[in-house]
Amino acid sequence: MLTIKQITEDTDKVIRGLEKKHFANAKETIAQVLELNEKRRNAQNQLDKNLAEVNSTSKVIGALMKEGKKEEAEAAKARVAEIKEASKSLQTAMDQAAEDMQNLLYTIPNVPYEEVPEGATAEDNVVEKMGGMETELPKNALPHWELAKKYDLIDFDLGVKITGAGFPVYKGKGARLQRALINFFLDEAHAAGYEEIMPPTVVNAASGYGTGQLPDKEGQMYHCNLDDLYLIPTAEVPVTNIYRDVILDEKQLPIKNCAYTQCFRREAGSYGKDVRGLNRLHEFSKIELVRIDKPEHSKQSHQEMLDHVEGLLKKLELPYRILRLCGGDMSFTAAICFDFEVYSEAQKRWLEVSSVSNFDTYQANRLKCRYRKESDKKTELCHTLNGSALALPRIVAALLENNQTPEGIRIPKALVPYCGFDMID
Repeated sequence: MLTIKQITEDTDKVIRGLEKKHFANAKETIAQVLELNEKRRNAQNQLDKNLAEVNSTSKVIGALMKEGKKEEAEAAKARVAEIKEASKSLQTAMDQAAEDMQNLLYTIPNVPYEEVPEGATAEDNVVEKMGGMETELPKNALPHWELAKKYDLIDFDLGVKITGAGFPVYKGKGARLQRALINFFLDEAHAAGYEEIMPPTVVNAASGYGTGQLPDKEGQMYHCNLDDLYLIPTAEVPVTNIYRDVILDEKQLPIKNCAYTQCFRREAGSYGKDVRGLNRLHEFSKIELVRIDKPEHSKQSHQEMLDHVEGLLKKLELPYRILRLCGGDMSFTAAICFDFEVYSEAQKRWLEVSSVSNFDTYQANRLKCRYRKESDKKTELCHTLNGSALALPRIVAALLENNQTPEGIRIPKALVPYCGFDMID
C-alpha cells in the first residue's frame, strides 16, 4: 500500500507511475485520497484544539468554585460539555475519513520504478538476457502431456476423476522427478543462505491483505467460506506475513527465507492451448524465496535473487530468457519485476517459470513491517522481495520435452543424485 507521505510529497510522480501501470483514473483516485486525508487531518487538528481547551478550562473550574464564582464555574462546565459533544462528531468524521482513505488505498497498485519500461501488455516486455543450452529434438517430438502418458508419469484424466481439471496425479518416476526437483531447489536455497520455513497452506484474510492478494486477486483464490480462510496462491503470503506487525533490528536484515508449498489458483477464465497439460494448473508445487531488507540494500538483494534463479536454470540445462516486465504487465504489488521463461522445444513456445519482484515499501506498509535503525533508533518501513525458485509444472514440462531422445527422457546431471535414475524409459 502506498504511504500518505509518498502521495502527498510527490503527487505527480505517483500519478505518472500509476499511469505507467495503466491504472484507470489515477488522477481522480489520488485526488480522492488527498481530499480524504485533508478531512482526516482537519478533524484531527480540531480535536487537538478541543482537547487543549477542555484541559485548560477544566483546570480553572476548581479555582472558580473556590473563589465562589459559581456561575462562571457552571458556564465553564457547560463549555467543557459542549466541546466534548462536538468532539464526538469530529471523532466520528475523522474515523470515517481514515477508513474511507484506507479502503481506497487498498485499491491502488504500487508505483513502478523509473527503470520499468513503458508498455501495456506482455508484448511490450523487454528481453534482458538469453541463455542455456540449445535443444535438438528427434523427429516427431512429443509435447509433455503425450510423453507423460507414454511413460506413465502423470495422469491428467485421473486428476479430473478425483478433483477436476487442473489437478494432475503424478505417478512412479513422474512423482520421483517432482520430489527430486523440490529437494534440489531447497538444497540450492539452503546453500545460498536461505532459512527454510514450512508454513500453513491456508491463511486468514489479514494475511491476504498484508501481501496484496486481497482485495485485488480475491476472485483467483480458493476461499473456505465457513472459516473465512484462503488457500495460498504462493508461499509468499504466509512467509511474508511472519513479519506482519513486527519491528526488526537493523542487524537482522536482510532476512532470507525459502519455503516449499503446494499452491492453489483458480485461474478463472483460462482456456485453450496455453492451459494444456502442465502449462496452467489449479494446484502445483513451488519453492519460494522471500527477503526482508533495508531500502538501501534491496536492489542488491533483488540482483542476488535473479542470479540465484538463473543459476538453477543453468544447472537444469534448460534454454531460458529473462524479461524485464513493462508497467502494464507487472503485478499489482510489484515496483519492478523480472520473469524467467524456459523454452519448450516441442511446443515451440516460452513458458514462464519464475517472477522475481521487489515491492519496495508497498507490502511492508500493509504489513506494518518495520526495522529499528541502529544510528538513531528510529523505525522505518522495510522493503520486501520474493521470487519463485522455482515453480515446478512448467519446469517439468520443459525437462520432459527438451530432453526426449529415441531411448527415453534424459535427466540433467544435477538431478540424477536426487532422482536415483538418469533416464526415464
